[in-house]
Amino acid sequence: MSSGNDCQPQTLTKPALGEREAAELVDRVFGLKVVWIRSLPSYDDQNFHVRVSAEGADEYVLKITNSEDSQEPDLIEAQTQAMMFLSAEGFPSATPYLTKDGNIMSLESTGTGPGRKKYMVRLLTYLPGTPVAKITTNAQILYEIGRLAASMDKVLSEKFQHPSVKSLHRGQFIWNLANVPLLDQYIYALGQNKYRAVVEQVIEQFKGKVIPKLSSFRACINHGDLNDHNILVDSSSTSLENPQYRVSGILDFSDMSYGYYVFEVAIVIMYMMIESPDPLSVGGHVLAGFESVLPLTAEERGALFLLVSGRFAQSLVIAAHTALLYPENKEYLTITAKTGWKHLMTMFEVGQKAVEKTWFETGQAYTYHAPA
Repeated sequence: MSSGNDCQPQTLTKPALGEREAAELVDRVFGLKVVWIRSLPSYDDQNFHVRVSAEGADEYVLKITNSEDSQEPDLIEAQTQAMMFLSAEGFPSATPYLTKDGNIMSLESTGTGPGRKKYMVRLLTYLPGTPVAKITTNAQILYEIGRLAASMDKVLSEKFQHPSVKSLHRGQFIWNLANVPLLDQYIYALGQNKYRAVVEQVIEQFKGKVIPKLSSFRACINHGDLNDHNILVDSSSTSLENPQYRVSGILDFSDMSYGYYVFEVAIVIMYMMIESPDPLSVGGHVLAGFESVLPLTAEERGALFLLVSGRFAQSLVIAAHTALLYPENKEYLTITAKTGWKHLMTMFEVGQKAVEKTWFETGQAYTYHAPA
């Protein structure tokens, strides 16, 4: 769900290759013959699921990065190296298939004449599994996802080293949670209604209560987009009444940036709320999993409600803005909005104290042990 390395989503040019063009690209750049290909939904890049005639792994995702982000090769290098590092550390992340020249990515031109664009192209291993968005989440998988988020940020921050890692200091990157105040310039996309009033309230409280405390939070590298479509799971039990899940894939590292541990858990809570029939209870299970690896400080816990609210605001405002620019992709762009507005409104109607009470009491009930 990347939006470039600045705060201007409108500068993006999403790739628009046809299936035949994409298959020819796989052949030309990677030396693989495509036998089956289909387009995958995406926010601002273009993705294809491809099957090739090759020994070993034969399914991949062709990822064609939008023209704006393609101008940041160091950033894409850092993201891809992080994926490779995490895979080597035992996390279920994709790894790149090397180009014919032995590189992990290639800058390719498409189109002709003055409209010719350059896009960074990668071929990543295809990860099996079902998106969390398509299952009924339970306490067990929410806990596991929280634990995974903390473990991933911790190992990245403590052990990941690469010359390109400095590119993850992304400044004005619109999706970094520290940049909620930048939403002011896009809020026009909401029109004049009760939703806009709540978002304005979120932004003002964020400026007054979160921004001054950032220096007290523990810094780390964030995945930044562990949403219900970027986490894949499979079932590890045959029980239909009480299924047990495990995470089988972590997708889309394009929003990686330096941030804070508490940002990651807030982002996960927000996205896990989207599909839940009991959204206000979600936070406690995710928090318990996260804190089994990395307990939050009092300052971090105190900011959690506004951080979750801030992520709702980012998702809803940027989606509304981008949908005005790209109406043909409106359905995908506004996936979160279907229930996101309702959940954000409910959080503010119930109030911070009551919501935090639910989260913290649920988390405390685990006493930092995995659920049965």
